[in-house]
Amino acid sequence: MILALDSYYPDNAYTICLSFENWNDPAPKEIFTEITPLADEYEPGFFYKRELPCILSMLKKINLENVETIVIDGFVTLDDSGKLGLGGYLHETLNRKIPIIGVAKNDFKSLIHHKRLVYRGTSSKPLYVTAAGMEVEVAAKLIKSMHGDFRIPTLLKELDVLTKKPFSTQ
Repeated sequence: MILALDSYYPDNAYTICLSFENWNDPAPKEIFTEITPLADEYEPGFFYKRELPCILSMLKKINLENVETIVIDGFVTLDDSGKLGLGGYLHETLNRKIPIIGVAKNDFKSLIHHKRLVYRGTSSKPLYVTAAGMEVEVAAKLIKSMHGDFRIPTLLKELDVLTKKPFSTQ
């Protein structure tokens, strides 16, 4: 099973997790939702402090035994010396047992060698892929292979839309 997670913060943290079996699946197998209070205000350079508690709270609801990879919206590392980003902190918190792929829509200029630019569809703008627990080349190929004809793979687009859509916890 593969998981893709994202959070949105209009007032509380709205966290969504999609599970799917194959990289080219057009629809999720399951959708998990959770609303939590914000753990921290945004602090430049420390984005993980705000989103990591939301992701960890969500992951407590899911049996991780058969999870082969987790995809997050963001970076795993922030520079070529290995400074951890959200995905890196998640990988460490999970005791490096589950590979993490970071997919970002905007570049992080201090990261040059440990990211791959993935071009999908007819877009001239890439996705920026980083990874922990697997080679970044493998991660880039997996993201490139995801379903969809556009820059953003179908499931990651759905994830983004769902995080911004009001939902109830009932």
